[in-house]
Amino acid sequence: MAEDNKKLLEVKDLAVSFFTPAGEVKAVNGISYSLGYNEVMGVVGESGSGKSVEAYAIMGLLQSPGRVIGGSITFEGRDVLAFNEEERRQFRGNECSMIFQNPMTCLNPVYTIGNQLMEALTCHDSGISKDEARNRAIEMLEKVGINNASKRVDQYPHEFSGGMRQRAMIAMALITRPKLLIADEPTTALDVTIQAQILELMKELQEKENTSIIFITHNLGVVAEICDKVSVMYAGNIIEQGDVNDIFYSPQHPYTKGLLASMPRLDAEGHERLIPIEGTPIDLLNPPAGCNFGPRCAECMKVCTRMKPPYAEMENGHRSACWLHFMGNKGKEDE
Repeated sequence: MAEDNKKLLEVKDLAVSFFTPAGEVKAVNGISYSLGYNEVMGVVGESGSGKSVEAYAIMGLLQSPGRVIGGSITFEGRDVLAFNEEERRQFRGNECSMIFQNPMTCLNPVYTIGNQLMEALTCHDSGISKDEARNRAIEMLEKVGINNASKRVDQYPHEFSGGMRQRAMIAMALITRPKLLIADEPTTALDVTIQAQILELMKELQEKENTSIIFITHNLGVVAEICDKVSVMYAGNIIEQGDVNDIFYSPQHPYTKGLLASMPRLDAEGHERLIPIEGTPIDLLNPPAGCNFGPRCAECMKVCTRMKPPYAEMENGHRSACWLHFMGNKGKEDE
């Protein structure tokens, strides 16, 4: 495709804060990345790192007291943050869709699955007939692997299992054929077998529909399965970015190394203990002056407590925000 080298989505210095009675919570603090056509990017990090908040900012779904306070979001050259209400409504669904974390709370229990799929379609295509919408809904349910779709389309969410509800959510997100799909931990509530089926399904649909995906998760195993590149988030910042192979086989940031070390391994010899990341996440109301990961980092130096680290650029777009790349052993000797 000629457009493969172009950027579908570009996020630059995005900052999102929540203004609470206790003070300003900097949930996302100046993150940047780009996503190409037909590309899958994983966004990983522990709970509270800002993964979902940046997705809601792209979709325009931030709830008060949350607000975008800086940066830009550009979709095919258009400023998403400058959209009026009608432009944003057209953007959601037609060009960008989202799969939410819990399908049971996202599906309306008093409407059939078919009604909800058809509504998602007719909201964005007023010229489509009811019969055409129903046929498209059945077709999408078949595409996501739901058997006997012509019968299932008239059933209610409580008649679907957890895995089937998640498949219905994927069908709803893809029924308008968006260019970008944001998946917010879509496999978290599912058992391992269903999880694998959903991942396989998303890979197949991405290849067939040529959809770009932002896959938000805290599960690095999921990232290895589906993603082309990865952004690792911690306390509102992207602390490492790179190709999926770079992140897994050549991690550079101490936090990324900690995440990988804390994963269970099938090739472990004997009863190896998992290595946790010591400490607790920082208070975003009172973040440290220097590196956000500094208070938990075994490699922390004096400079880490005073100044935020810049990115060190490795090859092939791999970059990491850590003072170790600039100071090395010298920084430790100075302490």
